[in-house]
Amino acid sequence: MKVINLSEQNSILNRFVSEIRDVNIQQDSMRFRRNLERIGEIIAYEISKNLSYETQEVQTPLGSAPANLYQDQIVLGTILRAGLGFHHGFLNYFDNAENAFVSAYRKYRENHESFHVSIEYIASPRLDDKVLIITDPMLATGGSMELSYHALLTKGSPKHVHVATVIASQEAIDYCKAKFPDATTTIWAAAIDPLLNEKAYIVPGLGDAGDLAYGQKD
Repeated sequence: MKVINLSEQNSILNRFVSEIRDVNIQQDSMRFRRNLERIGEIIAYEISKNLSYETQEVQTPLGSAPANLYQDQIVLGTILRAGLGFHHGFLNYFDNAENAFVSAYRKYRENHESFHVSIEYIASPRLDDKVLIITDPMLATGGSMELSYHALLTKGSPKHVHVATVIASQEAIDYCKAKFPDATTTIWAAAIDPLLNEKAYIVPGLGDAGDLAYGQKD
C-alpha cells in the first residue's frame, strides 16, 4: 500500500495546512472552509497523476490537437459533516465525478469518555470498477474510515480506493494499512502527526474540523 505524505515536499500546500492549524487564523470559519477546499484541490491534482489516460483528438478552430485525458469513472465519497468543504475541493477538479456520502460519527457512551463509531446514513452510486476517493479531513484512529469504506462496499467493488485526508495520525495510517486491501489502496495525507491524546484527537492536529468549519454541535 502506498502512503503519500505531501508534507515531505515543499509546496503552497504548506501554507494552507499551517493556516488551518493556526489558532488565530482558524477562528475565521469562512477561511477555514476555503483552506479545506484548497487542500482538497491540491490532493485531487496529485491523485489525478495516478489515473488511467488515453490520447484523444480535440478539434480547435484551426485544426486538431492531441490531449491525454483520464478515462476512469471517479466517485467522491465523503464522511459527513467535516468532509463537506474538503469534498468540494475535489469536486472542483473532478467536476464530472459521481458522489457518495456517509454519516459516521463518534457516539459517546454514558461516561462521555469512551465512544464507538456509528453509521446512520449512506447515499452512493454503484462502485463496480470505478475509482473511489474517500475524503475526510481528520484521520484520527482510522475507525470511521474503515466503517465508511465497508458501508460503501455494499454498493459494489471499486478497482482502486484513494483515502484522502488533511491530517492523519501515525496510528490511523498503521490501522488503515492493516485493514484496507494493500494492492488497491493509496493513502494521501497533507500531513501526518505522531500522536493521539486520551480523547483520540490528533496531536498537534488542529482541533475539531467539523466545529471549526460549521460551528459547535450540541
